[in-house]
Amino acid sequence: MAITLLNPSGLPEIDVYRQVSIATGSKLVFVAGQVAWDTDGITVGEGDLAAQVERCYLNVATALAGAGASFDDVAKLTVYVVDWTPDKMPLFLEGAARASSKLGVTPVPPGTLLGVAALDVPEHLVEIEAVAVID
Repeated sequence: MAITLLNPSGLPEIDVYRQVSIATGSKLVFVAGQVAWDTDGITVGEGDLAAQVERCYLNVATALAGAGASFDDVAKLTVYVVDWTPDKMPLFLEGAARASSKLGVTPVPPGTLLGVAALDVPEHLVEIEAVAVID
């Protein structure tokens, strides 16, 4: 595995991600922001943040697999959420947990969550991009 995740002492320990990833692989995989589209380009979970988060994680996993990678290889996630407020965190975590259950992993690489005004289409509430490192 090319990624080691850790929480250095002196930084808060966050349950849903690690503060640092150390990459030792030789190939970088950049996954474009994934939205809640199914394979036909139809939005999944319109108006449902948890459902869209779940689908985004599943789409990231599919993209990673296409490059010969998995969530174990992810060095960094960036999440964009429309009209983010802290009260949306439980829905975000619910969607991530459902995806984790389906994938059999708990994605905890370092991550950044950003609130944005809008995404590509009005129906999309969240977009997730990833950077992975593989040998």
